[in-house]
Amino acid sequence: MRNLLTHFFTPEADGRKIGLFRSLCAIFGGLLVAYLGMTLVAMMIPGHVGAALVVPLMFNTLAWACVALWIVLSPSKGEALCRCLVPTTVFALLIFILSRL
Repeated sequence: MRNLLTHFFTPEADGRKIGLFRSLCAIFGGLLVAYLGMTLVAMMIPGHVGAALVVPLMFNTLAWACVALWIVLSPSKGEALCRCLVPTTVFALLIFILSRL
C-alpha cells in the first residue's frame, strides 16, 4: 500500500506525457469544480435568481477551462486527484451551509 501511494504521488520522470488519468481528472473534475463554483457565485449574488444566473453561465466555460488546465498541469496523479477533490468538497460544503441559512 505504501508503494502504491509513493508511486501515485511521485512526479512522472517524463513531463511530456499528460496521461489518461490526469486528463480525465481535468475534464470531469474541472467541470464539477466549475459548476459548483458558479452555483456558489449565483447563491451569493444579491437580488433575483434569474438576474444572478446570467453571470455564472457566461463565465462557466472560462472557469472550466482554467480549472481543467490547473488540474492537468499537476506534477503527479495524486496531486491531480487532490486538485479535483479538495475544491469540490469545499464548494459543496459551502453550498450546503448557505442553502441552510
